[in-house]
Amino acid sequence: MLTRQTLPPSISCVIPAYNEARSLGTLVPEILTALQRLSPQVELIIVDDGSRDDTSAVMQTLCASHPQVLYLKLSRNFGKEPALTAGIEAAQGDVVVLMDGDGQHPVSLVPEMLAKWRAGADVVYAIRKTRLDQSGLQIKLTAWFYKLVNLGNRVKIPANAGDFRLMDRQVVDALKRLTERNRFMKGLYAWVGFNSTAIDYEPLPRTDGKSNFGLRGSLSLAFTGILAFSIAPLRALTVTGFMLSMIALGYGFWVVGEYFITGIKVPGYATIVVGMMFFSGIQLLSIGILAEYVGRIYEEVKQRPNYLVSQRLGRGLPTTPSAAAGGSPDALPLPQAYPSSQA
Repeated sequence: MLTRQTLPPSISCVIPAYNEARSLGTLVPEILTALQRLSPQVELIIVDDGSRDDTSAVMQTLCASHPQVLYLKLSRNFGKEPALTAGIEAAQGDVVVLMDGDGQHPVSLVPEMLAKWRAGADVVYAIRKTRLDQSGLQIKLTAWFYKLVNLGNRVKIPANAGDFRLMDRQVVDALKRLTERNRFMKGLYAWVGFNSTAIDYEPLPRTDGKSNFGLRGSLSLAFTGILAFSIAPLRALTVTGFMLSMIALGYGFWVVGEYFITGIKVPGYATIVVGMMFFSGIQLLSIGILAEYVGRIYEEVKQRPNYLVSQRLGRGLPTTPSAAAGGSPDALPLPQAYPSSQA
């Protein structure tokens, strides 16, 4: 039986892009050249997430020059998570590499990832060593997020692990079976499991311009991740309600005891007002958290597609039966095409 060591895999590389026209012209040939050193069968999938610059014109030129490039233009800006989903569902390779379109993910690490895949790892994900390109507030918020999302959660999401990773075909097929609308890809990578290993990397300087994903986008994604992969907010409400009930019960006993022992004076107006405002705030906060969960249930029930493709250019790799079958939610799990040497 052929193993991962003896048979060169076909490689798909997925890059979501939003207003990266000035960097794609140099980034695409660089990545494509690096991939072709590793395998004779490669494809580079660029997913244009509703860019407003000249990304479409740049990609038309690149597709004409490089038949291995596949360009998917989404009908509007759906967000990075749906763009990644579009690329993953279009990928046909035996292994799939995910990278960003800003040039900060070093393609020089792909050979190391591939070596770990040959050694038996199904997922090889990269962990950032530093966050020098982020503010101190964003670094602290990121650390708090990973602690909160992993609190009491059976599925642990690795801290500082982003989308830069290599995945085996069976992992890709498993991801394609997850059809939820509120997608948090870092959580989905962890949820599907499989044999995973990590490597460290230092982000490179951006090829051009500045990041389109600032603090506001990070907070929105973190909020989605917490609501999609953690019930910690609901448990916090339960604990808070229990504690307040115990405090109120204790205060009630104290009032009754004071009445029978020393007598009781008329309570102050300020105490009543502060108490009402405090408990009203707790109730409104609780309703708001519940509403966020209900709102996401509403989004799931509508079952709208995660993305729409308005234009498709290029060839990429030919469609394989396993890749096509993996996109069906009702398909049975597929056997691993490249058995591990440890099997």
